[in-house]
Amino acid sequence: MRRKSLLTLLVVSMLLAACDRGESIGGTPVVDRPSNAIEISILYAPEFAPFMPQVINDFNAAFAQGRNPVTGQSLAAGERPIYVTGADKSSGVVMQGIVNAIIAPGNATVDRPTLWSPSVSHWLALANYQAGRELFNLNDSPPTALAPVVIAIWESRLKAIQAKHPGQPVGWEELLEVLNSPDGWASYGISGRTAVYYGHTDPYISSTALSTLIAEFYASARYNSGNANLRRLTIDVVNNSRVQDGVRRIEQLIKHYSSRTTEFKEYIAQGPEYLDFVALEENDLIYINQGKTQYQPPEKLVALYPKEGTFWHEHPFAVPNADWVTAEQRAAAKTFTDYVRSRPVQEIILSNGFRPAVPDVPVGYPITTELGVDPNQPSTVLDVPDAAVIAAVQASWQFVKKQADVLLVIDVSGSMQGDKIDQARQAALAFLDKLPAQNRVGLMTFNHMINVSVPLDSFERNSSQVRSAVQNLFADGDTAIYDAVIQATQLLSQDQESDRIRAIVLLSDGQDTASLASLNSMVNEISSQRAGKNPILIVPVAYGEDADINALNAIARASSTRVQSGDPASIQRVLEIIIIYF
Repeated sequence: MRRKSLLTLLVVSMLLAACDRGESIGGTPVVDRPSNAIEISILYAPEFAPFMPQVINDFNAAFAQGRNPVTGQSLAAGERPIYVTGADKSSGVVMQGIVNAIIAPGNATVDRPTLWSPSVSHWLALANYQAGRELFNLNDSPPTALAPVVIAIWESRLKAIQAKHPGQPVGWEELLEVLNSPDGWASYGISGRTAVYYGHTDPYISSTALSTLIAEFYASARYNSGNANLRRLTIDVVNNSRVQDGVRRIEQLIKHYSSRTTEFKEYIAQGPEYLDFVALEENDLIYINQGKTQYQPPEKLVALYPKEGTFWHEHPFAVPNADWVTAEQRAAAKTFTDYVRSRPVQEIILSNGFRPAVPDVPVGYPITTELGVDPNQPSTVLDVPDAAVIAAVQASWQFVKKQADVLLVIDVSGSMQGDKIDQARQAALAFLDKLPAQNRVGLMTFNHMINVSVPLDSFERNSSQVRSAVQNLFADGDTAIYDAVIQATQLLSQDQESDRIRAIVLLSDGQDTASLASLNSMVNEISSQRAGKNPILIVPVAYGEDADINALNAIARASSTRVQSGDPASIQRVLEIIIIYF
């Protein structure tokens, strides 16, 4: 009996020790919820994912041990512990979910957190605007971590631009000069590819994209509205056709889009052949230079703080004024907010590349020039416009973004018979459902023969024709993937003056068995298209376990993209991910 008691005591001691260290089992906190706890939930931006679970665990562990983690004091008699649950989720998605919970509670997508921490308070203002009332008190939503939005650019590229403008600050104006230079990067002494590759996320989902798009409007207004000293964006400025044209010129730098900064953080880390620059939070750039991505960067990325100005992301903690939050939960959320703003947690936040949100924690490592950032920047901070103006900037997105020509190239050889071709039909239709109407789309199918089922045209005009052709896909014959890719590339390259994203989405499940061309000749054809300012983007989808990964990887490398892997169960999700490129 004594031995059993000692064993029980040992297990409890180990669990409490684990709580102190913030450990978890399978991603689930080891701290059990006390039966009398006040439970609150938090949704936070993905940038907090590396450390917030530990912070939550430590907070919960302290209360489970009868101690207030903010004061360090034991809980008073009758004082209830607090228990926090949390998850990371993109800020734009959460904003819409919370607004839905207010104005359309029966919607399939709703969020009802006690606390919400978007990357930037733009989203709080937008939530108030969309809900038609003060859903969040911006004056009572304190910052928890600070990060300026920067342009992450390879050091060699930035030095080449600075050499052209010695002693002068660099911004969007100088980046556009590279784009407009007849020889692109070659005019700046950069050998190899001359085209400019810029990445951009979705401003309806990504905080960085929203801030960057607003900054692009500010930059364009400065040069195109006749007001070089513009201090604050207005609706009239956003709707000014010359300003919108200026934003379009910036967007012409785009290689492709993505939904979240997380994808671009991994993408650019592969090197200059994939992207020249991309907008990131400063902490993301530090993360890359610390070698924490799956790729080891070939050179250092550096932060360009645009001379036209940028925004601070402050990661506010905000409690919605909603009926799902009780007074008791509101007070508990305040306690958790105070904990996150306490010195020990702020030091954790600093170690993750953010600048502290409280003055008693000084800025230090890793905010250093060795990791590509400047602790004395940014020197110019833009004014946050009114919520209605932010909404107008978002609404302009489909009109100012770079449009795309998308050619779907689908393998219909005999190996696709049965469930595979059925799933491919469903996935392609789902892809088309999400394709913006301003894009152009076409359909090519191949087995041992190649058929342009639907020529490239405005999606508004040929939507029904493309859908009908997809629904009638039939699998039979051998596989001529090399010939199909060559013909698709030549088809898209006919429009040499295109200022649109030119993309091939290739879906294949098997080995090439029927091409006249070789793998090398296919790769050479793809590579030959990269010399221009608007190279063709090929996104290969390896469909099923028999897909020729070597050939698809060769296609991806030649196009500076990555193979997407799918199977009959996941192909629809894969194509839904790919749609965000456009």
